[in-house]
Amino acid sequence: MLLLDAYARAGRLEDSWWVLGEMKRRGVRLGTAGYSTLVRLYRDSGMWKKATDLILEMQELGVELDVKIYNGLIDTFGKYGQLADARGVFEKMRGQGIKPDIATWNALIRWHCRVGNMKRALRFLAAMQEEGMYPDPKIFITIISRLGEQGKWDELKELFDKMRNRGFKESGAIYAVLVDIYGQYGHFRDAQECVAALKAENLQLSPSIFCVLANAYAQQGLCEQTVSVLQLMEAEGIEPNLVMLNLLINAFSTAGRHVEALAVFQHIKDSGMSPDVVTYTTLMKAFMRVKRYEKNRFQKYIVKWSVLVVPRIEKLGKCCMMRLLQWIKWDIIEIGTPAALKWLLC
Repeated sequence: MLLLDAYARAGRLEDSWWVLGEMKRRGVRLGTAGYSTLVRLYRDSGMWKKATDLILEMQELGVELDVKIYNGLIDTFGKYGQLADARGVFEKMRGQGIKPDIATWNALIRWHCRVGNMKRALRFLAAMQEEGMYPDPKIFITIISRLGEQGKWDELKELFDKMRNRGFKESGAIYAVLVDIYGQYGHFRDAQECVAALKAENLQLSPSIFCVLANAYAQQGLCEQTVSVLQLMEAEGIEPNLVMLNLLINAFSTAGRHVEALAVFQHIKDSGMSPDVVTYTTLMKAFMRVKRYEKNRFQKYIVKWSVLVVPRIEKLGKCCMMRLLQWIKWDIIEIGTPAALKWLLC
């Protein structure tokens, strides 16, 4: 079983089938944990149709289906757009007296949001709250984004008012602010007003709340407000971490302000923090956007390499992002110096 689980997690399909064949040859029967692994394997390999046969097989063999297996099946059907089957598994699960957990509700809401079926997604959200479960912040971000895309801002306001009436005051306060950031109301376009509103709700400000607010501003490219969130965070005695600074790079990237994004990157290094994969990919995204803009405007552009310890050459079609990758790899230039910026930004 350990070998099967390891191969399944690594996505090694052929090796997983070999282990299953060996188990069958030796008369070893799969238990609940084994079938759960198999469901995950089908999901990750795009073999959702086999999941249907798996249910029948488990029933014939008398294998008990637990919440983990049901969640895996729901997630598998949802991932490949078979939402009717996902709902059928959910109803069967409840019919057998198995109580859905937060992962069950998250999967149902997430996949219905993905296809734009917000009516059902909101029904599942309401049902989850009726079960006394605290909403997952990631799910709310998904709901906000989808309803926002559909222009249903009044429905969002109504949703959060209901949440507060049901006792989810803390979550309602946080996400009512998010709605105003994402939405058309404009009440909380200023970060300071956001924090003041949360304090008025007697909400204990935490690093995670500041991250949520910063992310909301960053996704819209509201750079000054993202910076303001970091300043307010420091005023509360909370030191900004790498996650927050990555969000700030993303805000500048979204706004097309690659100079400031690079300055934040240099600040991360100067502060003794180690940039992670998110830092580098977000920074590269900023330079990719610059490339698109310059290409549309000039069609061709020349990149000069004299700042590097290599022969001076000129090439057409190279972009700032490629040089950034090479500098990171070679570590031969101190990013953030005036000379580097001059050549980096063409």
